[in-house]
Amino acid sequence: MRQGVGSREEGVERRVLKLNQFAAMSAMAATLVLAGCRQDMQDQPKFFPQRGTDFYADGRSVRPQVENTVARGQLHENGYFYTGLINGKEGDGMPFPATLEVLERGQERYNVYCTPCHSRVGNGVGMIVQRGYMKAGSFHSARLETAPLGHFFHVISNGYGAMPDYASQIVPEDRWAIVAYIKALQLSQKATQADVPAGVRAESLSSIVEREGLPASFADEWTLPPTAVTGTPDNGLYVLPVPGLPVSSAAPSANGEGSTSRSNANPAARTPAGQRAPQQSGVPKQ
Repeated sequence: MRQGVGSREEGVERRVLKLNQFAAMSAMAATLVLAGCRQDMQDQPKFFPQRGTDFYADGRSVRPQVENTVARGQLHENGYFYTGLINGKEGDGMPFPATLEVLERGQERYNVYCTPCHSRVGNGVGMIVQRGYMKAGSFHSARLETAPLGHFFHVISNGYGAMPDYASQIVPEDRWAIVAYIKALQLSQKATQADVPAGVRAESLSSIVEREGLPASFADEWTLPPTAVTGTPDNGLYVLPVPGLPVSSAAPSANGEGSTSRSNANPAARTPAGQRAPQQSGVPKQ
């Protein structure tokens, strides 16, 4: 009797073992089948930019834009907001109110992107200029103090001289915020009592230095560091040509150290590095 029970139990165990083996083999087979059907992204059917294809009748993989349509976010109805230009000329105005919030945003963006060259006070003596990079423009020069606001936006968007464009780093709204802050920087250096609200007293930099206990040299005239370079033989700032003005040039000497063409150049720009920064009408960077 006991022998019969034992035989039945052994038969059940053998059947269970066979079922487990079958299940394992089925799982392995399914894995192999799925692996064979796998298609990595690098192998999937797709179009390559600027390559032909036989999928479309015209043989082009890149499809032309649908006529009379504009991609989302690219309408740009307000041309001045995106270019700083009005009928091809630099405009002089903000496309939106310059509120305190806008100025604070402009200061934050200016400190990130502009101070390395132009410095925090906008005198063009930023830290990388002090370490040998090309001299940057001073926002307190006569030319830039009278420049329209659209000029600064256009320069930020497209670059100027040695200054690269920042269109990819700074969105248009932030560019305008920086423009507003630059104008605030300019006003802060030559503010008079008439420029401030009633009850607020305009102070000179020297009086602020004395009140804050700073060194007297803090209020001295700005100077260009001896390490600053220009790339011109006379160490003067290169001035971009101005449309409508004659271009003065002189042939270089035999050793290549003669004068270069520096249109609209100011004689004061020949001041050696380390001396008082020249107040001239043109600069290599903004």
